[in-house]
Amino acid sequence: MENISPFKILPSYLLALLWTYTGLDKLIRFEQSRKAFHNQTFPAELAEILSYAVPLAELLLAILLVFQITRWWGYLGSILLLTVFITYVGLIWVGAFPRVPCNCAGLIDSMGWTAHMILNLNLLILAIVGLWIESKKEAR
Repeated sequence: MENISPFKILPSYLLALLWTYTGLDKLIRFEQSRKAFHNQTFPAELAEILSYAVPLAELLLAILLVFQITRWWGYLGSILLLTVFITYVGLIWVGAFPRVPCNCAGLIDSMGWTAHMILNLNLLILAIVGLWIESKKEAR
């Protein structure tokens, strides 16, 4: 087993911590989270599916990011999910929706939309850097 620098795995653990926090928060406050999904601008059937799928996807990403063998997939999934979140926040930011719902977790819920965008962009950069580091390891 090769000696891995803590800085090379730091992105995966930071993202795993984020996904664990947000996924568990949505499950712990499930009814509140479910209502928030139903307050979105998409159909009720999709809201119902997402109320289960999003927290489970977040927890799955956390698990994928912790293990060396699945970390690449965890980064890729993080990039995809963060891109969806950034697009959503961007659409809210420009007033594309008739109302401004949010289904964020705990402290993140209290942030404004500019702070959401900055946080999500930084997390996206972190995931991209992590994927790049992971890809370099696999190329060796």
